[in-house]
Amino acid sequence: MFASLDISASALVAQRIRLDAISGNIAQMSTTRNEAGQSVPYQPRFVVFKPDESIRSPEGAVGVTVSSVEISQEPPRWRYQPGHPDAQTEGPHKGYVAYPNIDMTTEFADSLNATRAYEANVGVMEASKSMFAQALRIIG
Repeated sequence: MFASLDISASALVAQRIRLDAISGNIAQMSTTRNEAGQSVPYQPRFVVFKPDESIRSPEGAVGVTVSSVEISQEPPRWRYQPGHPDAQTEGPHKGYVAYPNIDMTTEFADSLNATRAYEANVGVMEASKSMFAQALRIIG
């Protein structure tokens, strides 16, 4: 009876983790150094979902869980900024600065998609709650 709530709750958790990764990517768009202070640009994260067979409705629908949060292996974007402190001093990218390969438009579209999925699952939970209340009124 409460499987629909469990399935929607699993989706809410998964979409929240996805939104956290997206917001982290947007926040780090201009980061040219890693945590150790080395001139290595931030690598964007993305979330991989998988079905959660432990959450199943009588109709066969299953929940979702986060399989992993992966790190993109895309090469950095290079911008010619010879005066920048992180500009390469030698090699083929001399005078260029390595920036994370993050596309703002894609991140915003993904965040909109995740937000809509989150809202849809909240709607499912509200509809389920209403149906449970109606069933209790009929029984009582």
